[in-house]
Amino acid sequence: MMCSLWRGTLLTLTSSLNRRVFQCCRQLGRSYNIASCMPEAVAFQGVSDHSGLYKFSVNESDRFWGAVARQRLSWISPFHTVQNCDFSQGKIKWFEGGKLNVSVNCLDRHVQTCPERVALIWERDEPGTEVKITYRQLLELTCRLGNLLKRQGVRRGDCVTIYMPPCPLAMASMLACARIGAAHNVVFAGFSSEALADRIRDAQSSTVITVNQGVRGGKVVDLKRTVDQAVQNCPTVQQVLVAMRTENTVPMTDRDVPLEEEMMKEDVVCEPVAMDSEDVLFLLYTSGSTGKPKGLVHTQAGYLLYTSLTHRYVFNYHDGDVFGCVADIGWITGHSYIVYGPLCNGGTTVLFESTPVYPNPGRYWEMVERLGINQFYGAPTAIRLLLKYGDEWVQNYNRSSLKTLGSVGEPINTEAWEWYHRVVGDGRCPVVDTWWQTETGGICIAPRPADPEAEIVPGMAMHPFYGIKPALLDTEGEVLSSNDSTGALCISQAWPGMARTIHNHHQRFTETYFHPYPGFFFTGDGAHRSKEGYYQIIGRLDDVINVSGHRLGTAELEDVVNQCPGVAESAAIGYSHDIKGEGVYVFVVLKKAVMVEEDVLAQQLREMVSRSIAKYACPDFIQVVRCLPKTRSGKIMRRVLRKVVERNTDELGDLSTLDDPDSVHEVIRGHRRLRGDGKQQ
Repeated sequence: MMCSLWRGTLLTLTSSLNRRVFQCCRQLGRSYNIASCMPEAVAFQGVSDHSGLYKFSVNESDRFWGAVARQRLSWISPFHTVQNCDFSQGKIKWFEGGKLNVSVNCLDRHVQTCPERVALIWERDEPGTEVKITYRQLLELTCRLGNLLKRQGVRRGDCVTIYMPPCPLAMASMLACARIGAAHNVVFAGFSSEALADRIRDAQSSTVITVNQGVRGGKVVDLKRTVDQAVQNCPTVQQVLVAMRTENTVPMTDRDVPLEEEMMKEDVVCEPVAMDSEDVLFLLYTSGSTGKPKGLVHTQAGYLLYTSLTHRYVFNYHDGDVFGCVADIGWITGHSYIVYGPLCNGGTTVLFESTPVYPNPGRYWEMVERLGINQFYGAPTAIRLLLKYGDEWVQNYNRSSLKTLGSVGEPINTEAWEWYHRVVGDGRCPVVDTWWQTETGGICIAPRPADPEAEIVPGMAMHPFYGIKPALLDTEGEVLSSNDSTGALCISQAWPGMARTIHNHHQRFTETYFHPYPGFFFTGDGAHRSKEGYYQIIGRLDDVINVSGHRLGTAELEDVVNQCPGVAESAAIGYSHDIKGEGVYVFVVLKKAVMVEEDVLAQQLREMVSRSIAKYACPDFIQVVRCLPKTRSGKIMRRVLRKVVERNTDELGDLSTLDDPDSVHEVIRGHRRLRGDGKQQ
């Protein structure tokens, strides 16, 4: 049911290491024409292939993004200006004058055409207990929740904090906020009460949505207790909506609202609010090793358009496919490629609650077989973890449904890429190593889209996406125009998906992203552009080790170390060295059942590094550990490793997001033993 204002506006959704190269065809055949992939290209004079379309997108940016936005989003009022951006001021505005509602673009228009299509498959912690929710059901859930939020006093412009595990009500909470004009602030449900309180206070939320308990890897986590502790220090919080993930009761106060019980009292119709293109859609906080977390702001139209376009073209997503992104919704990957991108495209998206190894290391691949997943998108750290368990856990399951494999979160090393391609994808699925950030909103560099039969080089992100114009700059701020160059990765013109500001701190936004290299958006990453013009991410510039004046990317070094037959995973850290400026300390996780003397392994690895990179890159210390300290989302906590190596173990900071706290103690003990006798140095 929709008001007449909306009914007439809905648009139809248009249907020098190992360089072994994987050739891949997108099955378009000899009759390939770019318009068969992107119908808007018909209006772009002289554009007949992907390279022509890319050039058009950066040279005629207004025409490209204007045409795509008009065709692919449903507008209440049309926009009058495609973009109004000025990097010198940190001003980013897209589609001014336009009005729309994100939830309508993600739900209502698909309910009009295919109400019983599955929108969401909730892959619960226990295998085989998945829940499928149609677009009609998700819209009803969203409307009931939107009405409940309004009854609780949430108004347009407010910010609601969501502290929930991956579950349908978490997704509905995000969409309900978008429907009524409130912003959402999703906080990863592994953060401590202190970290949660910081984010609630900065967002000035009066409403928090959570669950009684979370379930992950067979373990129950008391999330409501964490919220109770957090809100004691958050005077703005007036109510906490509590959903029931388990049947276990939890203490409830006068502030707490039983979500399902109250939600069922609400109507299944909630009129969507017409939002300006540049109204805030959500805040998402990122944190570094120091300083206050940054509440990055993403807005309505530009973000939605960019996520939907990258979802469709990077992964070659087609109507009817099942898209399996195994990230947590608390991170930008979950926002962009579990919720907004797939739903805007009318897709079927998987929401994964468990871990890669529960109840066994075949979990991902059993899920692929059972759900018929076509595109699988995960983190390199998980791929390296599963590689350690061998091929059998993959080959036990039928993965013939897979068409595209993706990696996200950090550069993927060559060995993991090739295992992913050869074993998981049976050598037939393209592997798209995607580079992007919370700040960029969506994928910016990836091997696809590209012309048919274009090569994919293992471990390289390769090509900029439509509208993205990367540049490499040297330490003097000069643009490196030739190929075979390495420098700071910047982007030279605006794109719709980029963050608009840091909440309540625009000066910090401009100083962080626009002042280091005036006229450019500074990503904070370093990159190499090969002689063919392909981009390879070499890691954060603060993860670059400067050894005797030589800049050494940690990702580059780890890629070499991980190619040692007995190594499953590694992490390279720089530390202060009296002579060289910085030395190199490498943590190594061995593959299962591999036994080797540490000194022997150290010698092997130094020889490999010397051959593959240079002698200066050889590690001073190599420490074997059972596992690396990681967050529950699978990211290596390099901040912790750096503090250990620098012998600042009394400054480790908040460790509440660690998946295995004992891993830190093991690292500390091993480090003391190794540095105590200094026998490797």
